Amino acid sequence: MNRNRFSDAEIPYKILRKFGLTQEMIGDLPTHALSQIGEGYRSPVLPIKFTDEQGNIYKSRTRFSLYRTEDNRVDVLFYPQLEQAHLEKFSEENKNKLQSDKAVIDKMTTADGKDIQAFLQIDKGTQQILYVPTPVIGRNLQVIADEFHLSNAELNCLRNGTPLTILASDDTITVGVDLNEPTGIRICTGDERRWSAEVKKDWEKYNYGCFGCWTMDEEGNLDYTPEEEYTDEMWEEMKRKGESRKSQVVNPKL
Repeated sequence: MNRNRFSDAEIPYKILRKFGLTQEMIGDLPTHALSQIGEGYRSPVLPIKFTDEQGNIYKSRTRFSLYRTEDNRVDVLFYPQLEQAHLEKFSEENKNKLQSDKAVIDKMTTADGKDIQAFLQIDKGTQQILYVPTPVIGRNLQVIADEFHLSNAELNCLRNGTPLTILASDDTITVGVDLNEPTGIRICTGDERRWSAEVKKDWEKYNYGCFGCWTMDEEGNLDYTPEEEYTDEMWEEMKRKGESRKSQVVNPKL
C-alpha cells in the first residue's frame, strides 16, 4: 500500500492544537510513534480536549493520521475512541471472531461508495473497525508462505484469520494477520497462546521527552504531563533512568 511520507515541518500543528495536542506534546512522543506518524500510519490513542461554540469543553481520546490532499496540503484524519465496536452487519461467526481479536474477510463499503472484499479487525485502542483490501494482505501472506514454505492448507488457515504455529530453524514461531501492524502480519516466537497474549512493549509507565512526559496507566491510557507539573515520583524515575544510562555507557556490557 503506497503511503506518503511527512516531514516534521509539514505536520499541521495548528489543527492539532485546536484539539489540545501541542507541538511539544507531539514532539515528546517516543521515536517509534513519531516514525509511524511520519509514514502516514495512525498515531497512538491520545487524549484530546476541544471547546464548542457555546464554550463547553469536551475531553476524549483518539488516534490521528496525516494525509496529503490533491492540492498537496497536509491535513489530519481522526479515529475517535468508541465505547464499543459496531458489529451489527456481521454474521455471528465473524462477529465472534472479531470479538476474539481475530481478523476476518468480509465485504465493506468504502468512503466513495464502492463495495470491496477486505480483511477487517477491531482496533483495541479505539474499538473502530480496521480494514485493508484483501489483495494487499494477500500479497504479504504470499511472501510469508514463500519464506516458510507453507502449504496451501496452511496459507488458507492464515487467510481465514487463524494464527499458524510452525517450526522454523528449530524455533517455534506463530504467524497471523494483525491489522494493527504496519504490514498487517505479526510474527512472534512461541505458540498461538503466546501470539494472542503478546503485547508490544513500546511504552513504559513514564516516557520522557524534551518538554514533558507521556504516562501510561494500568489500562493502557496515555496522558501528558509538562515538566513543570512533574510529581516527586516522576522526578525520581527520571533520575533513576539517567543514572542507569550513565552506568551503561561506563559499563557497556551491562
